[in-house]
Formats: sequence, C-alpha cells, structure tokens
Amino acid sequence: MASGREQLQQAGRWVVKIGSALLTDDGRGLDEAAIGRWVDQLVALRQSGVEIILVSSGAVAEGMTRLGWTQRPDEIYRLQAAAAVGQMGLVQAWEAQFQRHAIHTAQVLLTHDDLSNRKRYLNARATLRTLIELGVVAVVNENDTVVTSEIRFGDNDTLGALVANAVEADALILLTDQSGLYDADPRSNPQAQLISDARAEDDWLQEVAGDGGRLGRGGMATKVRAARLAARSGAVTAIASGREVDVLLKLHRGDRVGTVLVPDREPMAARKQWIAGHLQARGTLIIDEGAVKALTAMGKSLLPAGVLSVSGDFSRGEMVIIADRAGRIVARGLVNYGLEDAQKLLGRPTREIESLLGFVGEAELVHRDNMVVA
Repeated sequence: MASGREQLQQAGRWVVKIGSALLTDDGRGLDEAAIGRWVDQLVALRQSGVEIILVSSGAVAEGMTRLGWTQRPDEIYRLQAAAAVGQMGLVQAWEAQFQRHAIHTAQVLLTHDDLSNRKRYLNARATLRTLIELGVVAVVNENDTVVTSEIRFGDNDTLGALVANAVEADALILLTDQSGLYDADPRSNPQAQLISDARAEDDWLQEVAGDGGRLGRGGMATKVRAARLAARSGAVTAIASGREVDVLLKLHRGDRVGTVLVPDREPMAARKQWIAGHLQARGTLIIDEGAVKALTAMGKSLLPAGVLSVSGDFSRGEMVIIADRAGRIVARGLVNYGLEDAQKLLGRPTREIESLLGFVGEAELVHRDNMVVA
C-alpha cells in the first residue's frame, strides 16, 4: 500500500475542511484575502484533475461580526440566529472568490445525522456526487440553525469525515491554525515534535490528542477521530496549517508538511468492510441464477429484473441481504428503494421504473459500489 504522502499525490477526490479560526481571522470577521488564496489553490488542484468538496466552518463567527456581538452568547437560540445570519456572508464570500475563476458553487447544509442515518445517506451522496459531475464546488456546512449539538461542539471535522465516507473521497484535508499533530503541546512544551506520518487507527494518537490530554484543548482530538472515520472508507487524512503558503499545493506535491494519517486498508476494501460489518440487515432479496452470475462473476449491480422476491421491513439506504433461490447469501448491500417500491419493481426491466413508481431514483436496486459479495 502506498505511503500517505503518495496517496495524497494520487488522490482524485479531496474533501477539504477549513476551520473557523482561519476563515474569520481568529474571530475578526471573514478573511476574504485568505479565502481568495485558498480558492486559488483549490482551482489549481481542480485543473490538475482533483475533484473538490469544501467543508466550511465560520457561520456563527461571521454572524456575530455582522450583528456586532463581541461575546459568544450562551443561549442556543442566539447561536442559531448568528449561524443563520453568518451563513449568508459565508456563502457569498466563497461564491465571489470561485466566480473569479468562472466556477459555480452550491450551498449544502447538513447535520451529522444526514450522513450517519441510512435513510438519508443515499440522497445526500447522490446530490454531492451529481454536483461533482457538474463541475460545481459544494460548500458544505453544518445546519447550525436547527441542530443544537453541532453548535455546542463545533465539530465540522467529523462532518468532513462523514462527507468523505459518503462521496468515497480519497483524501480528507483538515486545515487548522496549527502546523499539525504534535507529540506534546507545543504551546507549553518547546521540545514538542511534529508527527509527520502515522496510521489513522494507532491507539497512541488518541492519547496524544485526547480531550483530557496534551492537545485536547487545541481541537486535535476531533481531528484524530475524524481521521479514523475517514479511514473506514479508505481515505488518507492530512492535518495542516491553513496559514502556510500554498499548503494544499504542497500536500498535493507530496511535500512533508503537516501530519498525514494513513488508513490501514485499500479504499474499496475498507468501504466493503464498513458495509458488511457495521450495518444490520433489514430485509432479504431473493435473486435468480442470472443475477447471481452478474453479481459474483461479472461484478455487476443488482437490477430489478433479476429479483424474484423481497421480504423484511427496509427503507431506502438500509442494508439488505441478497440470496439465491436456495437461501444462500450472495451479497449484502445498501438498497436504493424501500420495501413497497422494491415489491413493485420485482422482475421488471429498468425502463419501466418511472411508469411503475411515478419517478426514477436509480436504475439499480443495489449498486455495486454499495455492495459486498459474500
């Protein structure tokens, strides 16, 4: 398996998360000059063939600036109001900078639950992947206006990791106001050494960055947890200073900047294990011999035409078992249609989906990217 630095050079899809301290110049309002510099780097990455999704913090901080507040309020409803006001300025800033390069942006507001709840996962995934195909840069943020826990924790690192899982990103880049992850707190220990490379699931990283440990107050705990989440779908994570000149381009070149945390498995193997081992099956699809061959010997997706019967109680995006006539498990996967719709599609060709359901979701009942063969 390639080293983390090599994986960054080879990565074709990056999720880049930029923290509030960077975007708002440590709370003094949006730093539009810095945003412009990051956009120039992101555009250069796109021109070299890297697909980009941006996860941007900063809505609450920008809202406080616009409202003239100097102290962060304790009341949740006031934080939510600040987020609503600040989100306007945040998306305007990103849109204006990308428009200099004639690139469109899209605002995508999510909660962690949108990407961890299986009923919503496929919808969010399909939208983000479509934006990538259209050449539009998705600017993702937490939906702070309606979700209180994210405001309390400010954890866009985790959101970035969940987005990386959803779009099968090759790399998660966490830009912060520190140079990376250290083996001790550099603010109090001048002998602290930057950790250049490590494995995302190494237990000692949690001790270094733990909430009650040496760097917990610096926000590194959430970044290490995010790296572990991203690793489950095979993404390499880089933690680096957003204030370093051309830091994104340096990471793409393989320069030794920041901390790079590498996953333990190849991307597809990690994703397949996640699907197979982390979700409970909610139903069963019995398929014919032709479909068995298509899945096991040809690596195809499961189409409705090859399904003989369905059972269970499942919704779109939930795990189902795929079995042959004798009941032998052939595969497990995330289903694109709920039970009622799946029953209507049994044995029918893809071209009839719209007439049967009144809409077309996906052509496949279970896509091969969301399936692990037994």
